[in-house]
Amino acid sequence: MAPQRHLRDPEHLAQLPILGEAIVKRPITNAIADKIAGLIASGILQVGDALPSERELSVTLNVSRDAVRGGIRILAAQGILEISQGARTRVARADVGSVTVGFATARAIDAYDLDAVHAARLLVERQVVSDAAGRIDARRIAVLESLLAAQKAALDDPVRFLISDREFHVAIYQASSNRLLADFSTDLYAYMMEYRREAVARPGAIATSYADHVAIVDALKAHDGEASAAAFAVHTGRIYATTHLLMQGDTAPAD
Repeated sequence: MAPQRHLRDPEHLAQLPILGEAIVKRPITNAIADKIAGLIASGILQVGDALPSERELSVTLNVSRDAVRGGIRILAAQGILEISQGARTRVARADVGSVTVGFATARAIDAYDLDAVHAARLLVERQVVSDAAGRIDARRIAVLESLLAAQKAALDDPVRFLISDREFHVAIYQASSNRLLADFSTDLYAYMMEYRREAVARPGAIATSYADHVAIVDALKAHDGEASAAAFAVHTGRIYATTHLLMQGDTAPAD
């Protein structure tokens, strides 16, 4: 029997689709640089934000610390990140050029209204998640469980949680058989991330999202398409409700 390929095999990861690109061989450090640039372009990371540590990023992105370090150096050479001796690496500027999130450029989805995006998410994600439940394999389940562990360790760190949250959603989308719908779901996920950042910073919000994620993974592990789609719809409904309140100017703490 051939040995099982490790989840963090650099050659394997370098061929995974990164932010909607075709599957091609490329240096893993460039792929990580693109991922971090995508987080900045979509608003998950903002100017002045401190990046999680190399160890934390390596766990969340499921790569080695050397790969993370190389990706950070690429962006630092471009002036996008600032590396300081003895301090956390920070986002220095948000101009990362034209970055594709799913199949559209970052922030393109923000041109649509909240109700339209929510309706699209409910429609598309039901198909994508149901399909993913039937196809998901042990390797991707292991990735999701690793992300759950990272999220549990980030219950008091909204930025770190959101980075893991994005990886969690995209991993599920990419488990489906329809690449176009998976990329479209990734675009829909990135809607108005500045409000999502504010929402997860509210007391109890991260713990609630984490509990939603646990329910989603349990349904996926059972390969139950209906239960997986239903759990995802509950989670998406919470995102819609909090985003709606914040867009209306609500500043009350979350329940």
